[in-house]
Amino acid sequence: MYILQTLILWVHLFAALLFVGGSFFMWMVVLPASRGLSEEESERTKVIAAIARKFGPVAWYSLLILVATGLYNATWYLPDMRSLFSTEAGLILFTKSVLVLVLIFTVYIHNVYYGRKISRLAREKKIAELASLRKRSRVISTLNLILMLLITFLAVMMQSY
Repeated sequence: MYILQTLILWVHLFAALLFVGGSFFMWMVVLPASRGLSEEESERTKVIAAIARKFGPVAWYSLLILVATGLYNATWYLPDMRSLFSTEAGLILFTKSVLVLVLIFTVYIHNVYYGRKISRLAREKKIAELASLRKRSRVISTLNLILMLLITFLAVMMQSY
């Protein structure tokens, strides 16, 4: 049983590394580097869109693996469902779960809604609308990164239980 738990924990941590690390890499490296690639905003957007199309499936599969392995790992902290609200570990796990649901929703909104619309505006060379939408997209992207940090922090807190 110990080997199975260790393997599932490793898979969980590796998926977190891909999802969170990849997201921060996009935010801190790819996006700033793209600004020096082309003066034309639509060309820059095409490059970012191509990278996002490659990273998107990695992110979604990683998130799916995180949820599945996270549900299994939760059984370590919860002997029964009553302890979800009656123990400190249960409350941390509940908070983390709510944040994960919010994250899934905001990642979906950011990638599907904003991503597609930004790509379309870039193809149509509607630069003013593109710039406006990018500003709103950055707010959601920043929220996603903050949620990832909070979830990671709560995961670390749970290790003391």
